[in-house]
Amino acid sequence: GSRFMHYAAFGKTVLRVWAVSSLFFVAACTVNPATGDKQFTALMSPQQEKAIGAEQHAKIIEQYGGVYQDPALQNYVNEIGQKLAKNTERPDVSYKFTLLDSPVINAFALPGGYIYVTRGLLAVANDEAELAAVLGHEIGHVTGRHQAERYSQGLLTALGATVVSAAVGDPNVTEALSLGNNLYMSSYSRDQESQADQLGVRYISRAGYDPFAVSDFLKSMEGYLSTEARVEGKEDKEFSYFSSHPDTAERVGRASSEATRYSPSSSRGAESYLSALRGMTYGDGEDQGFVSGRKFVHPKLGFAFSVPEGYEIINQPDQVVASGQSGELIVLDMASKTAGLDPVAYISRQWLEGGKGAPPEPLTINGMEAATTSFPASLNGEEVTIRLVAINWGPKSVFRFQFAIPQGVSGGVVEDMKRTTYSFRRLSGEERNQVKARRIDLVTAKAGDRVEDLAARMSVDKAPLLMFRALNGLGPRDSLQVGRKYKIISG
Repeated sequence: GSRFMHYAAFGKTVLRVWAVSSLFFVAACTVNPATGDKQFTALMSPQQEKAIGAEQHAKIIEQYGGVYQDPALQNYVNEIGQKLAKNTERPDVSYKFTLLDSPVINAFALPGGYIYVTRGLLAVANDEAELAAVLGHEIGHVTGRHQAERYSQGLLTALGATVVSAAVGDPNVTEALSLGNNLYMSSYSRDQESQADQLGVRYISRAGYDPFAVSDFLKSMEGYLSTEARVEGKEDKEFSYFSSHPDTAERVGRASSEATRYSPSSSRGAESYLSALRGMTYGDGEDQGFVSGRKFVHPKLGFAFSVPEGYEIINQPDQVVASGQSGELIVLDMASKTAGLDPVAYISRQWLEGGKGAPPEPLTINGMEAATTSFPASLNGEEVTIRLVAINWGPKSVFRFQFAIPQGVSGGVVEDMKRTTYSFRRLSGEERNQVKARRIDLVTAKAGDRVEDLAARMSVDKAPLLMFRALNGLGPRDSLQVGRKYKIISG
């Protein structure tokens, strides 16, 4: 009986809180000039939006490898963005467009008109109208005030949860609603994505571009990501455009349908776009280091090492990770050390702080002082041997290998790990100058050229034909148009 009474009281409290918050919600709703919809954004003002964007701007730039150092291309992206911004319903917003030096394919907006696009995304778009479509979509999130809407809704949910929790004395209620709140805040809703697409179509059409460029870009992107996944033999890459912009097929249909409502335009700007793109870095850049087959090379820091056959290398901002097919893991990073510590002392005193592991043994790796130790551990529920290697690099810096070797693997795997350790070396000055990132180049199709002929000029590790088609938005049966320029990868 008392349990029933508890839940009955809980139900009444929820209804009361819901009624109060609903009245607050209705009273605080405003009509958005871009969408014509009533929306609840009362808990984040336009002034707050601007302040949040400004505060986060430097963090975003750092997280994505900095601003891409090509003033002409930065300016080109900004010009397209500002042309679209003039055609929006929010003249109060001062838009800032930034091209990020990242191979990850992404575009996103912060509150207050801060809009970002990566060079990885630019490589996949095929003309100015498609880039405008991406920027228009992100502008749509700003004019639609979707971040403010998410924030205000989430805060209201949290507020309601706190009141309910206080009323019923049940902390689990707060926990459950807080979890829901986090999920709600983590990405745009399907309706918000659809609305941003619709606004993107509106803005590019007003700016004179082909309104079908939104659906065309979505198709190009889907084709590129699925081809890349197929070539790499894995799922679509994490942190890609579609991991935060879902439901592609549905969005293509809606964006295409929306485009029919606007005046047709054939303005695509392919020539100007491709000319602006020529020479742009493709994939990892010299400043970030890059993967070449089984080798990782970092010309800026001046080192290289190799991994065993069949391992996948992932270059992250602060470490390089390689994984084998039997669960083996290799992690390399760089760390600062107390001046004067040799590698043996560094491992025992600074890295492990006198903790586990056999006393480190000194090594010499390609003329560099080093040390190693190992100990048993559990990783993701599996028993492994962890081997640490510290390699002296400078007076206050070390490179560190961490190897995770599952119990019971063959002796050959252990030998492979040892070979990886001893493959670590400094690059000579000549090597550092020779190692260059790959870049976008252009080739004009001549009479008699086949897709295979142009694809043969692609400087890629795998499947040049598939990657050429994906990079240029060509379907499996599409042929070349004589006189048209196509993107290839050189380097």
